[in-house]
Amino acid sequence: MRRRSLLAAPLALATPAAAQTRAPAPPPAALNERDRADIARIEAYLNAMTTLRARFLQIAHNGASAEGTAWISRPGRMRFEYDPPEPLLLVADAGQFLMYDRELRAPTTLLVSQTPLGILLRREVRLSGDVTVTGVDRSGGFLRVTMFRTAEPGEGRLTLVFQPEPLALRQWAVTDPQGRETRVTLSRIETGLRLPAGLFQFNDPRFFEPGGFGAPQGPGN
Repeated sequence: MRRRSLLAAPLALATPAAAQTRAPAPPPAALNERDRADIARIEAYLNAMTTLRARFLQIAHNGASAEGTAWISRPGRMRFEYDPPEPLLLVADAGQFLMYDRELRAPTTLLVSQTPLGILLRREVRLSGDVTVTGVDRSGGFLRVTMFRTAEPGEGRLTLVFQPEPLALRQWAVTDPQGRETRVTLSRIETGLRLPAGLFQFNDPRFFEPGGFGAPQGPGN
């Protein structure tokens, strides 16, 4: 159970901001012209992305790992289907994150607006104002932008990692208030798909079934 918590909770930062210790806000980045141009490209890319399906590899701060299939339908919807033996399911819809343990049949919910990862699911992504950018990095052939929700600096930071040319989302990392990082790397990415509405609807009979929507079960499938 401890391992599952370490894997799942950082992905959504499943700790309401109100329950966290308020920390001093990190300073915003001193952005140059190139930084501002790249941030504008990222905003345009994310706002143009309607649907995505990909395989994911999640690595927790303690080295524990899990794989699965991810679906994103913007705005507001996301589903992470973990491969067996992990019994976890993580879904965002209607402003809520649901984390569900199939073995225990135990749901946990929180508001999408209380998580940095919710920045990705907004109707309009703007990396300014209520989002503060703390760094832009271009090392190792990738473009990385780190940010936090301006009103809640204590809830953690989100780093988005992009292939720069052509621009494409490849990874994100969530750092919790204690400095523990969880990375999610995407592969076999498909965009512009028509996704079944039931993927995100709790009352669909297939919703809690592993592979109920045709999710590949493991890297060999």
